[in-house]
Amino acid sequence: MAPRATKKAPAEKKAKAPAKKTRKPAKRTGKVLLSARQLKTAINKLAAEIIEEFPSPEQLVILGIRTRGIILADRIRAILEKKYKTTVHHGELDITFYRDDLSRLGPRPTVHGSTLPFDITDIDILLVDDVLFTGRTVRAALDEISDFGRPGMVRLVTLVDRGCRELPIQADYCALKLDTDENQRVHVMFEESDDDESVFLETVKT
Repeated sequence: MAPRATKKAPAEKKAKAPAKKTRKPAKRTGKVLLSARQLKTAINKLAAEIIEEFPSPEQLVILGIRTRGIILADRIRAILEKKYKTTVHHGELDITFYRDDLSRLGPRPTVHGSTLPFDITDIDILLVDDVLFTGRTVRAALDEISDFGRPGMVRLVTLVDRGCRELPIQADYCALKLDTDENQRVHVMFEESDDDESVFLETVKT
């Protein structure tokens, strides 16, 4: 007896993978201060100055202030580790609860938390932020650091010092120094957060 013919089940159609969403670069208006190439050069310059003062990373910790301060710190750390040929201790600071304008942030401010998985007593700290403005962010960071221990020293590293200081705080390492007005904004754009690489100055209409 001939075997009965069997019908093949129709092949299942593969579901199409959802289209990958791409984040559009932030709209940039104003004067470009640093191009992508100049930004890379500026970061290399900061790292070189740090290495000159700290020939060994044994007692060194690099702390980035959220958000772009962390990105800048990571880039500097990568250069340092390549030069030192060893790892550099690092951490992250979220200064939200140390801000002197916390009451203005609303009842539920976004908090990511800080990461300092080591004892900072007598350790030399590189405190990193992308833009130095009034000095209040740095003061908040210093207050938080003091709650973790008593470091040997703290050095402030910033990409741009835009002036307009309200507190007696100065950068020890700075790639670009500007004299700006209250109605101007300095925007640091990183690929990791903005899908762009540049620094530009924007004038806000009042």
